[in-house]
Amino acid sequence: MKTSTRPRVVILGAGFGGLGAARALAEKADVTLVDRHNFQTFLPLLYQVSTAGLAADHVVHPIRGALRDTGVKFRMGSPISVDHKNKSVKLDSSESLDFDHLIVALGSVTADFGVAGVTDHALGMKSVHEALLIRAEVLRRFEDLARFEDNTRLSIAVVGGGPTGVEMAGALAELKRGPLKNDLAAAAEHIDVYLIEAGPRILPMFSEKLSARAESDLHKLGVIVRTNTAVREVKSRQIIITEGAPIPAEVTIWAAGVKGEPTASILNLPLAGTRIDTDENLEVKNYPNIWAIGDINGTKGADGRFLPMVAPVALQQAKWVAKQILRKESGKALSPFKYFDKGAMATIGRHKAVVEFRGVKLTGPLAWFAWLFLHLFYLVGGRNKVGTIVDWSWNYLTFDRGNRHIMDTL
Repeated sequence: MKTSTRPRVVILGAGFGGLGAARALAEKADVTLVDRHNFQTFLPLLYQVSTAGLAADHVVHPIRGALRDTGVKFRMGSPISVDHKNKSVKLDSSESLDFDHLIVALGSVTADFGVAGVTDHALGMKSVHEALLIRAEVLRRFEDLARFEDNTRLSIAVVGGGPTGVEMAGALAELKRGPLKNDLAAAAEHIDVYLIEAGPRILPMFSEKLSARAESDLHKLGVIVRTNTAVREVKSRQIIITEGAPIPAEVTIWAAGVKGEPTASILNLPLAGTRIDTDENLEVKNYPNIWAIGDINGTKGADGRFLPMVAPVALQQAKWVAKQILRKESGKALSPFKYFDKGAMATIGRHKAVVEFRGVKLTGPLAWFAWLFLHLFYLVGGRNKVGTIVDWSWNYLTFDRGNRHIMDTL
């Protein structure tokens, strides 16, 4: 039974969107935030965990810590059904949460685009667990090279030429050229890093000039860039492409794209592809008082295309949906969401990055430092910020990476 005059808001998912919405509503609503983990992961820096640049605990933050003194309640669990008539959501913990407004912010998962073998033979980039698996696999294969002491080569292939794939390939190349070379040069010299992109150029969301600059920087680091190369199948030790000879790959990292979290399909909400079908106000079509934000949101921009699955969209939608709920509670008309594109950036390696914002293009050290500052700014938690600064400073000054641990996570 409702005992407060404040709206009851249940939020599913504690990523950038869910946590942001909870904070924005905390003072004017009774909010319960639900997530299957008790921590939030800073996904943009996961690749640095994978390549020994950061400790894993520097990219995660306890949800309860982030909500301290806000009055927001937290439940660890996953939604299994929604009772639309009675406005309640049931969790796998058997608890039912009543709501006046439901915000779905479940995020996304790796998309294999129907390519055979991805699930069995490729490693994704959507969780700390996966990041640690990549790190362990790369370092374990390096130890194999050190043990063989022959001409055996280790090929690591990153599939997907977007920012995540470019950053991963660059970080792997720097791991090879720096720490691993210092550990055992003979073994490091036998490592090949591939970046595979189906389209004609990497970083297609950037201008052609910046894409070319990024590819040049990757070449300087020793990355073998293969564009116009569509993957047909991933096998245990090689990648089969649609045209040409197979690409050797003892380790395949899949960074080719993401799709809406499949959990959304069990909530009896309309879908647009893999996303929840929403109107321009972020409200689910034909389901008043249910909202979707972030990667799971199916709102389209002025160009008729879905908004990109990136953190800035989720952060802006989090604040917007909070305003929408309060407007609706006060009897005001809803207003359409308009995404303010803050541009794009990607780092390739030390002093190598590209930044593009409304016609302004930056490359080199200035772009690199801008990338560092922005990611540090959005990182949640003072301890994480300090720890990241320490790790980055150590890596920068010593050309070493102190997190080269093989940790089995199973």
